[in-house]
Amino acid sequence: MMQTRELGQTGIQVSPLGLGTVKFGRDQQVKYPWAFKIPDDQAVLELLSLSRDLGINLLDTAPAYGNSEERLGQLLSNRQDWVIVSKVGEAFDGGHSHFDYSAQTTRKTIETSLKKLNTDYLDVVLVHSGGDDQRIIEQEDVIETLQKLKQEGLIRALGLSTKTTAGGLWTVENTDVIMATRNSSDHTDDPVLDRALELNKGVVIKKGLQSGHADSKAGGAGIEEALNYVFSHRAVSCLIAGTINPEHLSQNAKIVEQLILPVGSE
Repeated sequence: MMQTRELGQTGIQVSPLGLGTVKFGRDQQVKYPWAFKIPDDQAVLELLSLSRDLGINLLDTAPAYGNSEERLGQLLSNRQDWVIVSKVGEAFDGGHSHFDYSAQTTRKTIETSLKKLNTDYLDVVLVHSGGDDQRIIEQEDVIETLQKLKQEGLIRALGLSTKTTAGGLWTVENTDVIMATRNSSDHTDDPVLDRALELNKGVVIKKGLQSGHADSKAGGAGIEEALNYVFSHRAVSCLIAGTINPEHLSQNAKIVEQLILPVGSE
């Protein structure tokens, strides 16, 4: 099984591979190379069970992922065994994303997510940036609201899923966790990861497998090479993989396990 590692200074232990759950609830406006069918409850249960057997403990979800949160709330057992990452700022309705970073909507989003996920706290909440990181940081109330919710004990750690280098640098300098991009085709966030390493901040990687396009069958260089590239930066705490294919999940976990051998292993 994969060895967990600390998510920056949060005190939260996470598996280096996390399971993305967008495919549990949404099949519109996604960028995967192949069409897919949203899995039924039994398939999700089996995937969650496999995840635990593989040592995966982090689940990445969001209100914008259709009914992903609600399904997790109904199907998850042993809440304390899981690190749940959710988001605020983006809603997906009618085939389109809508963004709202107001204090009122932020608090309401968290309260709704807690109910749907059937939990009294969220481990990590990230601001789902629509691309205008600096405006969100400087002009919206979302960060301050999340800080209050953290003080109230409803969330354990906060941060942003950013789209710009400037927004990423601000995030690692002022919050607990960043969701950044790292793959062989996108080096935008490399300075952000360098800074996160200096400050020992939690780093969760999105698009590490380029939404499936890193797969050699999709014309990419291959999953193993993609994973090796992601984890070649020491700042990386966890990579999110959004597969609903048990075989792919097992293969990914095996590769990551070999890439990150425990100290003293050969």
